[in-house]
Amino acid sequence: MSEESSMQSPHRYPVIFNPKARSQKGGRVLRFIESHADRLALHTTHHAGEAREIAARLAAAGEPVLIAAGGDGTLNEVVNGLAGSRTVLGVLPAGTMNVFAREMGIPFDSLERAFQVIERGFIQEVDLFEANGAPFVQMAGVGFDAKVIEETTWEAKKRLGPLAYLLAGMKVLGETPPKLEVILPDGRREEGVAVLAGNGALYGGPFKFFRNANNHDSKLDVLVYKEAGYRIVLDSLRGLAFGGIDLMASTSYFQAREFVVKSAGEVPVEVDGEWLGRFSEIRFAESANRLRVIAPEEPLAGGFADSVKSLLQWPRKAVELQTTRSR
Repeated sequence: MSEESSMQSPHRYPVIFNPKARSQKGGRVLRFIESHADRLALHTTHHAGEAREIAARLAAAGEPVLIAAGGDGTLNEVVNGLAGSRTVLGVLPAGTMNVFAREMGIPFDSLERAFQVIERGFIQEVDLFEANGAPFVQMAGVGFDAKVIEETTWEAKKRLGPLAYLLAGMKVLGETPPKLEVILPDGRREEGVAVLAGNGALYGGPFKFFRNANNHDSKLDVLVYKEAGYRIVLDSLRGLAFGGIDLMASTSYFQAREFVVKSAGEVPVEVDGEWLGRFSEIRFAESANRLRVIAPEEPLAGGFADSVKSLLQWPRKAVELQTTRSR
C-alpha cells in the first residue's frame, strides 16, 4: 500500500544541485535557492556520481526530505542514492526534458510552484526498477536511444540543448544495430533491434510512449522495435499521433514484472536518460523498495498527443488523466 499523507516540513530542505548545468537554467536555479536560503540548504556536485554519494549520506543520516534540483540526470543519481531508504524525494525541475516531473504532475516551468508542491508535502510511493542492478524510476532503453545518448557529449548538451540529441540520432539512424532477444519468465521470446521499458507513461518529455503504464502497478511496459533506421522514428511519430506506438506493425508491446534482453555482442543501455554502459545481457526487475516522492495530490489532464490533435483539428478521444495517485 502506498502512503499518502501531509508531513511537517523540516527547518531547511537539503538541495542537491549541479552548478555545471546549462548556464541559463543553472543560474536561475542558483538564484532561486539563494532567495530561499531560510528554507533550502545547498549541496553542490562537482563530478559524476557525487549526487548519489550526497543523497546516500544524507539518507543514512535520517534526513526526512531531500530535493533534487536539476534535470533527469541529477534526479537519477539522487534516486540511486535514496534507493532502499525512507527519505522522501522532492523535485525542483530544471533540466531539458524533466520527464519524471511531468509524469508526476510537478510543475516543470516554475520553480516557485514546484517548491509549493514540496511545501505541501503530499507523499506518493512509486515503483522502482533496476537494469542490471542500476535503479531507474521513469524508463530505460537498450539499443537505439541508448546509442544516441552514448554519442551525445556533455559539451554538446550544454551548448545545443535538445538539438544535440537530434544530431546524434541522425548519425545513429544510418548504422546497422545488432539483433536483440527479449526473454520473459513464461518463456515467451521477442526479437528486435531496440527495446524501451517504461515505468511511467512518458518518454523524452511530453511524449506518451507507454499508454498503459502505471508507476505503481509493479510492472514495466515494454516496447520492442522490430525494424531499424528511420522506421523507428517514423513509426514512433505515427503511433503518438494515432493513439499508441504499440499499434504499429513494426513494434510489439507487453507488460512484465521482469525480463531479460540478450545480444550476441555488447549493446548500449541507458536508464532515466543517462548512459549506463554496454552489456550482452541486461536483466530488468523490480527493486525491493519503492520510492517515496512529494508530488501534487490531484492528477493533471491532457498530454502532448492531445494537444497536437487539437491543433490539427483531428478527432479526439475523451481526455486521459495521468495517474499520479497511488492505490
